[in-house]
Amino acid sequence: MPTSAIHRQLRHDVWATARLLAHCRGLTDAQLGLTTPGTYGTIRRTLQHIVGADEDYLKKLGIATVDPLLPDEEDLPLDRTAAELEIVRTAVEKLFAGKEPDPDRVIDDEKRRNPKDPPLEMDAWMMLTQFVHHGSDHRAHIGTILGAHGLDAPRLDIWRYGNEIGALREKR
Repeated sequence: MPTSAIHRQLRHDVWATARLLAHCRGLTDAQLGLTTPGTYGTIRRTLQHIVGADEDYLKKLGIATVDPLLPDEEDLPLDRTAAELEIVRTAVEKLFAGKEPDPDRVIDDEKRRNPKDPPLEMDAWMMLTQFVHHGSDHRAHIGTILGAHGLDAPRLDIWRYGNEIGALREKR
C-alpha cells in the first residue's frame, strides 16, 4: 500500500522536531532558556510543548502514547523530551499501520485547556493537519529565538528531508 501524503507529512514533522532537538543538545542551559518577544517561550519549553502536543493529538486520534503527557510548565532534560519524541514517532507509524485513518471520523475533544470551555467535536483531518501545522509553527519560533541571539539554526525544510530519505535526487 502506498504511503499517504498526510503520513509523509507527519513523518517530516517528527523528523524536523528530532533534528531541531539534536541541534539544541549543543546549546548551554542558558541558551536553552533564551526567548524572544512574540514566540511561545524558552527554547527548552517550546520543544517540550511541541512533543507534548503531538502526544495529545495522537491520543485524541486514538493512539496511546504516554500518560501523563509531557508537561511544558517546567524545565525538563532534553533527554526526556527526546525519549518522548521517539514514542511519538512510533505512535505515528502505529496510526498509519494497516488501514488509513478516516479523515472524516468525528473526534470528541472533551478535555479543554480552559475547563470552562465547552467540549468540542471535530473531524479527524483537522487534528492531523494541526499536528503538522503546530510543530512547524513552534519550530519556527525556536528558529527566531536562535537567530535573534546570533545562534545558528538547522535546516528543517522539506527539501532537506526529501534529500535525506531519497525522495529528492538529481535527474540522471
